[in-house]
Amino acid sequence: MGFFCSLTFSIQFLLLFSSSLFTNCFTLNDLTTTHQHECHQHESNALLSFKQSFFISKSASYNPFSYPKTLTWIPTTDCCSWDGIECDELTGHVISIDLSSSLLYGSMDPNSTLFSLVHLQSLDLSDNDFNHSQIPAWIGDLSQLRHLNLSQFGETTLSGEVPTQISHLSNLLSLDLRSYINPQFDFPLINCLQLKESTLQSLIQNSTRLEQLRLNFVTISSSLPHTLTNLTSLQKLSFRHCELHGEFPIGIFSLANLTSLNFGENQNLQGTLPASIGNLTNLALLALEDNSFHGEIPRSLFGLEKLVDLFLYSNFFEGRLALDMFFKLKMLNTLDLSVNKLSLFSQNRAVNVTILPPIQWLGLSQCNLNGEIPTWIMNLTTLNHLDLRGNNLQGEIPYFLFKLENLTGLDLGRNLFEGQIELEMLSKLKKLTVLGLGGGNKLSFLEGNNTSIVTFPSQIQFLDLRSCNLVHFPNFIQHLQELTDLYLSNNSIKTIPSWLWNKTTLQSLDISNNLLIGKIPALICNLQSLGFLDLSSNNLIGRIPSCLGSFSRSLHILRLAGNKLIGNIPQNYAKENALQLIDFSSNKLCGQLPRSFVNCRMLELLDVSHNHFNDSFPFWLGSLPNLKLIFLRDNKFHGAIKCPFKCTFPQLRIIDLSQNDFSGELSSETIKNFKSMTLSNTSHQVQFKDDVYQLQHTWVDLSLFVIRMHNKGVVMKYLGRQYFHYMIAIDLSCNKIFGEIPDIMGSLNGLVVLNLSNNMFTGSIPSSFGKLSNLEALDLSANSLSGEIPQQLTELTFLEFFNVSFNNLSGPIPENRQFSTFQDNSFEGNNGLCGFQLLNKCEDRSKLPLPTIPDGDQDSESGSFFELYWMVILIGYGGGLVAGLALGNAFAGDVYRLLKRIF
Repeated sequence: MGFFCSLTFSIQFLLLFSSSLFTNCFTLNDLTTTHQHECHQHESNALLSFKQSFFISKSASYNPFSYPKTLTWIPTTDCCSWDGIECDELTGHVISIDLSSSLLYGSMDPNSTLFSLVHLQSLDLSDNDFNHSQIPAWIGDLSQLRHLNLSQFGETTLSGEVPTQISHLSNLLSLDLRSYINPQFDFPLINCLQLKESTLQSLIQNSTRLEQLRLNFVTISSSLPHTLTNLTSLQKLSFRHCELHGEFPIGIFSLANLTSLNFGENQNLQGTLPASIGNLTNLALLALEDNSFHGEIPRSLFGLEKLVDLFLYSNFFEGRLALDMFFKLKMLNTLDLSVNKLSLFSQNRAVNVTILPPIQWLGLSQCNLNGEIPTWIMNLTTLNHLDLRGNNLQGEIPYFLFKLENLTGLDLGRNLFEGQIELEMLSKLKKLTVLGLGGGNKLSFLEGNNTSIVTFPSQIQFLDLRSCNLVHFPNFIQHLQELTDLYLSNNSIKTIPSWLWNKTTLQSLDISNNLLIGKIPALICNLQSLGFLDLSSNNLIGRIPSCLGSFSRSLHILRLAGNKLIGNIPQNYAKENALQLIDFSSNKLCGQLPRSFVNCRMLELLDVSHNHFNDSFPFWLGSLPNLKLIFLRDNKFHGAIKCPFKCTFPQLRIIDLSQNDFSGELSSETIKNFKSMTLSNTSHQVQFKDDVYQLQHTWVDLSLFVIRMHNKGVVMKYLGRQYFHYMIAIDLSCNKIFGEIPDIMGSLNGLVVLNLSNNMFTGSIPSSFGKLSNLEALDLSANSLSGEIPQQLTELTFLEFFNVSFNNLSGPIPENRQFSTFQDNSFEGNNGLCGFQLLNKCEDRSKLPLPTIPDGDQDSESGSFFELYWMVILIGYGGGLVAGLALGNAFAGDVYRLLKRIF
């Protein structure tokens, strides 16, 4: 009995205890839940104040799923329940703010109440429009921050200098300041944010726990700090388009936790890939494209089995890559090796092509591929993009390509293919959006008589049919409802159908080098989305439509050169237009240049040469911040070349004012405006990998552009990459300029070409010209210069062309270095000059430097004498060739005469 009583009591006690425990737990949980929703009033007020400083704008975010999160921020409700807000469960403090893609528009207040939320651990303001405001320095007060995301899309980026205080955030695990490429137009952006090297170093030193550091499109303009290798927790490291230079720290390839490594588009970033890259066993993305990496790609890279995306295009990699090296990359989705010096996929034995990786994107353009298209490509059944342009592939386009039904992009341009392409063949590629067949090939594109238009891939957006022997505008284009880019240059098309002007989706239109006749229709102004328009080298007549200066806010490239257009250039160039390149050369245009060109704040090139313009020197162009190239050649420009007030020409690299009626003296003040032609020791060394050039907002195929300049006694053609990247030149020839040549011109040490010929210059040749260390061509002929040729000019080791003929010069011609290679016609017409090049030999040779002949017998002396002179010739001759603008065998006569003189 006692046992049962004791048991009953025990059970009752347990039930009572359990009930009490349950009640207590419920109460504690209820209190905790209640406490979780108790927002601190001062934090609620701070958030509301931040909200009130912005508007809601549908265009402020690019994410299609964006929505205004702050609409739920109501003062009468708990801030911990607001959309995008997270509070600490125990303290109630706001610890996370996620306002990404919230349609916020406005400027970031440097004293924003947001920075009073000192308990914040995560802040995400990405994909909003902060109207180019700066990152406030108060960001450094959020000492508890672990995650900071201020990345932006399109033109909505923050701007200015990243504050040094950001390096105070020592608890950071992730920092994202990326500026994304505009997804609508796929154009690279101007870098708006700048980060000092010292700030970056402090950030790396203090934030040692960083796992993600992403700074795409933030201008750093320095070498990479080697201390990056100390961030052993790094998983994602991204410095794309940061204007980095110098050697890449190879220690980064030993950070074993890396899953993503992106240093693309830095151009002057260089280095080699070490074998230690094989330690990155977790790496999924490696992007080093558009840099100056060199050497062989180590075999260890091909053991990274988790690698998904590999971007190495546009570098200087070399060596042989066999197909079976890629077999271990079982997850490889994207492979782009374009524009390198590789020898690809040469196999000495049969390989099992059925075990190829599941590649979807394959980029092999400009990879020195020869012969026919490799048959193993037919085994890439998952392939959706194939780029083989710019190789030496030949033969007919194999039929198996048209069986790759997943292809969305196919570019075979600039090869040696031949044969016929029929619409029926293309109709099998039902997903195709990009088709490139033009440029260099010898293809004939046939529409056929019985081919149904419906079967053709109507969703094509990019179509390149350059040099495809077209004699009329292809009719099937009318049915391409999504067409954005159309290239039909170098055909024999005579007329443009009217329906083309209704294709309002067009962003690029190139019908240059055809046989187009008639006027440019005003209906062209329907194409409001155009970013690129090229109608050059045709037989177009009439006036330029008045709308072309203002009809499209997106137009970057406008080329109407090489036609028979008449009248004035339209005067109404709208403010905030996007024009970067204007080429109206070789027409019959007249009048004055439109003063509204000053509204073209993004303009980089202006070419109106070979017309009938009658105007004064357009000094007002000097206010354009990005203008690099001015061509006014062969017009009727007149008056002095001067500015009535300060005009800076901050980025000018080429100015061609030749064959006009300019007169007056050339002042030192004018030359001082050309400071951008003065280079540092390193800024002139540029390596070229491709004919594609990035203007500020678009990519341009420079093979489309050829500039002609009077240089080295002849009119020479310069391809785009030469005059954009390499050439720095002043051509004032064939005018009526008088007075002395300003001595300050010798400070423009970046000059490659200087042509002052056929003017009325007097005085002496400035000795300061000896400082023009990059000069390859100097033409001072047909003036009234006097005195001697300065000995300082012998220091110009790249000088390849020199002409001072038909002046009043006197004295001896310098005999060492480059001057030993110049022909007699470089000095003729100067009665007072003497030298071995001329009939008039110098009598007193003792004053001229002669090589020392060593002691020994006559044979030894002759041999040494010959070797020394031959060395001088080769140094001078080779120096000019380094710059890549050779004159061929023009020096052969000089060499022969010199050898004859020696013996």
